[in-house]
Amino acid sequence: MTSVRVLLSLVVSYDWPLYQFDVKNAFLNSDLTEEVYMSLPLGIYGKEMQGKVCRLKKSLYSLKQSPRVWFDKFRVALIQFGYTQTQSDHTLFVKKKDTLVIFLIVYVDDIVVTSNDIEEVSALKKFLSSKFEIKDLGELWYFLGIEVARSKEGIFISQRKYVLDLLTETGKLGTKPASTPIDVNHKLSTNDGELLADRGVFQRLLGKLLYLYMTRLDISYAMSVISQFMHAPRETHMTTAKKVLCYLKGTPVKGILFAKHRHMKIEVYTNANWVGNVDGRRSTLGYCAMVAGDIVSWSSKKQTVVARSSSKAKYRAMAHGVSELIWLKSLLNEMGVSCGSPVLFTNHIGGYTSAQPVPNQHEPNLLQENNEQ
Repeated sequence: MTSVRVLLSLVVSYDWPLYQFDVKNAFLNSDLTEEVYMSLPLGIYGKEMQGKVCRLKKSLYSLKQSPRVWFDKFRVALIQFGYTQTQSDHTLFVKKKDTLVIFLIVYVDDIVVTSNDIEEVSALKKFLSSKFEIKDLGELWYFLGIEVARSKEGIFISQRKYVLDLLTETGKLGTKPASTPIDVNHKLSTNDGELLADRGVFQRLLGKLLYLYMTRLDISYAMSVISQFMHAPRETHMTTAKKVLCYLKGTPVKGILFAKHRHMKIEVYTNANWVGNVDGRRSTLGYCAMVAGDIVSWSSKKQTVVARSSSKAKYRAMAHGVSELIWLKSLLNEMGVSCGSPVLFTNHIGGYTSAQPVPNQHEPNLLQENNEQ
């Protein structure tokens, strides 16, 4: 989904059109390379059919091989038409020739296309129609449950319909809204409260809330905390999850606005909450990455080891931020977008920022620690 947000940011910056195609019965277009057999369909019977099975030549829905063979066939077709598959994201394809630039990103059977040449988009549609059964959905307005609205200000994405459907399903449509998704000074732990009789209810609710992660970075921290108790949820954890629903009740239309900022810089902001975890005393890291002034990726997660100081916790957060920064720069380079020198932002890091650091035998080399992890 990060690649889609990067694409939206570029579309706004370049003021390009954005189109969507759909492949009908995508999985049925692929030929199976493996031997797969199935029992005879209902209605086919007789003595001569006893003990016989059918060998599949085409992929079917529900086969584990279907997504792979479909994508391979689609990839080969695009490469034959002059497209290049990016290594940073294999679902993103690029075609460049002289001043022509066209980007295509595919998710199963949903295709999003943008280009600086309308005739090339028409040629692509004609080519895909010759290979598959394609439906032209026009300008992008709905993708993977995300509503896309374009205006003079830019492109706004949200999951308003999904939020309202979730609130209706959980009976929270008429609840009192909450101002925050989680209490500021929460102290959730694995032993706080009674165990839930049916943990499946909690797990299904979190699964639905996590789908909002694509556009709702404001609940990312809350979800990272609550998700730590999936294996043995308790009443307090369910109450916290329900508070996220109450927060969504008051903010169903929140989303992300991609606006034109007249630069193509990559900026990453990082921070860490030292020993914020009650049970294991581990820190929580967080970062957000921006391309052309628009936020495209973010993360909030518990660190894998206990940090011995707040400085080390922040350095580990910086390491994750740098990894995301390098990946974004690699992606933009493959797309032929010049982004200049990326910038990493963080707050004060204590003694590690001193001009003449004093060696400390109790402070082993941080790079070595990270390699050992």
